[in-house]
Amino acid sequence: MSPHTTRKTPGVYINEVNSFGNSVTPVPTAIPAFIGYTPQAEYDGKSYTNVAIKITSLTEFQSFFCRPNPANPSDATKQYNPQYYVTAEKNQPEKGDYIVVGDMYYAIAPDPNTIYYLYNSIRLFYENGGGDAYIVSVGGYDAPSGKPIPTGDQITNQNIQLNALLGGLTLLKKEQEPTMYICPEATLLSVANNATLMEAMLLQCTEMQTAISIFDVIGGNNPEPINYLDAIKSFRNNTGNNGLNYGTAYYPFVGTTIMQASDINYTNLFGGDTKQLKSLLSPASKPNTKAETILSNIENPPSTPLTISQNNKALIAASKTYSMLINKVLSNANMLPPSGGMAGVIARTDNQTGPWKAPANISMIGAASLPIRLTDTQQADLNIDPASGKSVNAIRYFNGQGILIWGARTLDGNSQDWRYISVRRTMTFLEQSSKLAAQAYVFEPNNANTWAAIKAMIENFLTDIWQQGGLLGTSPADAFIVECGLGSTMTSNDILDGIMRIKVKVAVVHPAEFIVFTFQQQMASA
Repeated sequence: MSPHTTRKTPGVYINEVNSFGNSVTPVPTAIPAFIGYTPQAEYDGKSYTNVAIKITSLTEFQSFFCRPNPANPSDATKQYNPQYYVTAEKNQPEKGDYIVVGDMYYAIAPDPNTIYYLYNSIRLFYENGGGDAYIVSVGGYDAPSGKPIPTGDQITNQNIQLNALLGGLTLLKKEQEPTMYICPEATLLSVANNATLMEAMLLQCTEMQTAISIFDVIGGNNPEPINYLDAIKSFRNNTGNNGLNYGTAYYPFVGTTIMQASDINYTNLFGGDTKQLKSLLSPASKPNTKAETILSNIENPPSTPLTISQNNKALIAASKTYSMLINKVLSNANMLPPSGGMAGVIARTDNQTGPWKAPANISMIGAASLPIRLTDTQQADLNIDPASGKSVNAIRYFNGQGILIWGARTLDGNSQDWRYISVRRTMTFLEQSSKLAAQAYVFEPNNANTWAAIKAMIENFLTDIWQQGGLLGTSPADAFIVECGLGSTMTSNDILDGIMRIKVKVAVVHPAEFIVFTFQQQMASA
């Protein structure tokens, strides 16, 4: 009914007509969801275990998932307390860390049940430019085993349970915002359980169509110098064949500077048993009375005891062996899976450019060393696998440039469509942004007016992305095509069935992975 038919009083009336249609609001592209174990999961007396919590900063993470600090002058609470053991060896250990004291070799190995990665991975994420994130804490730290792993063996933490991690993953089905799934402690599972978890993550990514999974490789913390490809082969054999374009992997682990010297002390050695430390710092063949006195005061504190940090500094000054041991343990504890840092790198790249910029040829802040320095030839086997196509992105050291992320592929490396992680993420960004905008037209008349409105809305959005450099082409017409209408995307039956079909074709930017120069000599001319 036209407006004038309802008016009965003479006068002047104003009708406002909308000149501008709805617009597409770009969805956030770099919101990781971390699943794993935290120091605690409590806030204001309420438990947040097995709850997906959105945080915006490291401070907010600490409020929910870290234990409170005591009042001064006491030392700050240790949020992460890995335990290491030192054992004398007859010969130089072939694997693992060790120190040399006199003419003796001492192997250094962790208690596997005290090794966790999520806390430090969150810190690495924020150091690299991370912002909003979801945390799913599936539990706290459990009891240590009281003994080290055999020298050089892979770390398997018996406290980390597959079912708990799978339960945390399932919770994320209710969350549409996360664009990355990360489980830093997955490499602490057995190979079989790790495989089950990775396949579940890829399956959920495929179903949700909103997130990718960033994987780490078991064995990346202590690679075999010659047989390192065994770990890559095992990884490829255990990711399954579904949803590979939603997964990406990075190798090896990175030696970071996340933990500082003040984070490691004698309480991290021998389960805190300083009696075992005494025989190492002050052997009968070469006694160290200063170190013995400090250790005695630790075991039998005086009336005015020193803090742990004060005793630790005194031991470092009194014993070169202790100082060397602490530095080696600190280096070991700082060896982290790269997935958390990669989430931060992706967030930084997205904020500076957009998801169409490959998160590669860029440094990971806080990465100071690598357990293996891959060459071009070695990386070739990681980057391209003709059989499975499961590419593994390398993190490499380059003289004069430092440590760089040197790969930009998904696990679907043989696919022309989904080979690159930036392409996968750009398409997800375009799809989800358009999907959310189109919800405003659900139940609108399925007619030419609605088709024109939704077509214009998506075209405006894609034009903006093209102007930012996210789509190829010298003009918008070269970059994308949007179609919606009877006879082009819909049939008469579609109209009767209440279906509106919109077809979008986009020319997504691909990274220049291989740059090839061609040089040729020519004759000199006048």
